[in-house]
Amino acid sequence: MSDHKIQDLHVHRILIPAKAVHSHGSGDVAGIHSVIIEITTDTGLSGWGEASPWPVFTGTAEGNAAALHTYLRPHLIGQDPVQVELHLAMANKVLVGHPEAKAALEMALLDITGKISGLSVCELVGGKMRDDMGLSFSVANPDFDADLEDIAAMWEDGVRIFKFKTGFAEHSFDVMRTEKLRNLYGDEIDIRIDYNQGLAAYDAVRCIRDLEAFRPTFIEQPVKMHERDALAHITQVIDTPIMADESVFDPQTALHGAQNRIADIFSLKVMKSGGIRRALEVAAIARAAGIEVYGGCMFETGLAHAAGAHLMAAVPDLKLQCEFYMATYYAQEDILTAPFPVKQGRVYVPEGSGLGVDVDRDMLKKYAVAEVLQ
Repeated sequence: MSDHKIQDLHVHRILIPAKAVHSHGSGDVAGIHSVIIEITTDTGLSGWGEASPWPVFTGTAEGNAAALHTYLRPHLIGQDPVQVELHLAMANKVLVGHPEAKAALEMALLDITGKISGLSVCELVGGKMRDDMGLSFSVANPDFDADLEDIAAMWEDGVRIFKFKTGFAEHSFDVMRTEKLRNLYGDEIDIRIDYNQGLAAYDAVRCIRDLEAFRPTFIEQPVKMHERDALAHITQVIDTPIMADESVFDPQTALHGAQNRIADIFSLKVMKSGGIRRALEVAAIARAAGIEVYGGCMFETGLAHAAGAHLMAAVPDLKLQCEFYMATYYAQEDILTAPFPVKQGRVYVPEGSGLGVDVDRDMLKKYAVAEVLQ
């Protein structure tokens, strides 16, 4: 037991506009609608966490704000912040679903625990296997000319991995964009494809085979999340590796996915798994089955990106890198006091104890869409 007690939990709901609308097979997104929490202790420490849901994927910001303030907060006041697993067990007992709220809770508790111990979050959950990783940017603007300008600018920044969001327009549009980038940048560019569940199962193989001609590194979640048998069939008949995202949330669905070989790759996300520790369990199941992993994200600020970077730093093997680009290339502004560390096309794990980042309270006020719940 530590000498620290949780004194309070404050909930902020924010909405940060995006630089451009991003289209996906499951809908358009024009900003970051997140829930930011601050857990304070009686010894003056603060730990920060973020719940970043997507209504068509996991849940809503409003629901996660209520989950944290109404259902979880009363069980935390007066408790030892270091007992992270004990609090996560409580959260699972009193609240079904809401993995983003549970991820935010774990994030803030690990941030405090790191500050108490002097350790970073990745050291707390297993150790730092790497200091940095390659950055992938999602090409998702329906205005492809605007996307080409952004890609050219990011190319100058050193970004070499680009993931096409497909399935939101005609198949010919997806083929044209993929072919254009391969012709422009040759073999130097690492092209990935993400359908976000946008293909009909009966037509998926035909569409994917057309895009295979441009040598993508992987094809992500072509069919609906519950169509796991169809996803497994696609994985079997397509040469390009297939990645499961929406079809694999947590250790339970990862175990099913591994047993039935529904994909060659699992996308790891702090939000959908309910925290860093559960995501590492997904990674362990994948590793045991010979399935690769990739560092995915939701529509997040630099705060959640920091948690994602610590997660991927602790994964023993990482060949496919990560996509923590929102704070740098998608949001009009971020909420951190210092920029999330991206340089020359690589994401760097924040240094220091806990998450290694600080939240700018003025930015929370600027983008607030609801009163602080406290």
